[in-house]
Amino acid sequence: MQVRIAIHGAAGRMGQRLIACAAADPELQLVAAIESPNCPQLGQDSGLVAGVGANDVPLTADWSGSCDVVIDFSSPAGAKAALEACLMRSCRLVMATTGLSPEFLEELQTAAHQIPILTAPNMSTSVNLAIHLSQIAARVMRQAGVETDVEIIERHHRQKHDAPSGTALRFGEVIAQELKLTEAVHGRHGMIGPRPMNEIGYHAVRTGDDAGQHLIVFGMLGETLEVRVAASNRDGYARGALAAAKYLCNCGPGMYSMNDLLGF
Repeated sequence: MQVRIAIHGAAGRMGQRLIACAAADPELQLVAAIESPNCPQLGQDSGLVAGVGANDVPLTADWSGSCDVVIDFSSPAGAKAALEACLMRSCRLVMATTGLSPEFLEELQTAAHQIPILTAPNMSTSVNLAIHLSQIAARVMRQAGVETDVEIIERHHRQKHDAPSGTALRFGEVIAQELKLTEAVHGRHGMIGPRPMNEIGYHAVRTGDDAGQHLIVFGMLGETLEVRVAASNRDGYARGALAAAKYLCNCGPGMYSMNDLLGF
């Protein structure tokens, strides 16, 4: 049986790759391609917009259809509309939009008592594996009593709105938990003095059409460990989100993450 998916933010860069990757997956059926009411491409065939040929699923602002899972790759404002629509229809939700406020994240937690929700700052399998490996590295260093400086450098395309990326913040969150780091510094400038031991440094680079890179630097005395993950296009994010949609079809109400899907 095919999983019927609706994609919210379907005309965006990620939405188009979701449509393209879903078209190549026999286990999935695209039933709705949803966009904001002011999207100039409303009414156009979503497959043609995505560059994969006509699929007879038009871009629409209408949430009235039926589906098994909604995948949201829109905006913080659009994410709220997607959550409301899913609650109204008791539909599963893959929340892949980044830059979400703490207040909205609390709304997601509350909504998860009613519907299955999977949310992650990054849907890529390799990125989530890199986060897991960074967490293990930090844990081993703490247990071994190794002092290490942690710097996180992320690079994305010039159109990205939030900085640092939600993925960079997630790397920092799991590392800080393991190493008991309490301060975050976002870039450095001027006579800042020696580096404190209790901080993580974040550095955001915005350039060209970069699909996303993250470099985690563990700096010790006499040696350095680096964990690097890079995307050459957006398909890894899209395939991860589609895998999340399939995973949710076997889940009851609750809040899930990519760690659940990957078995970490």
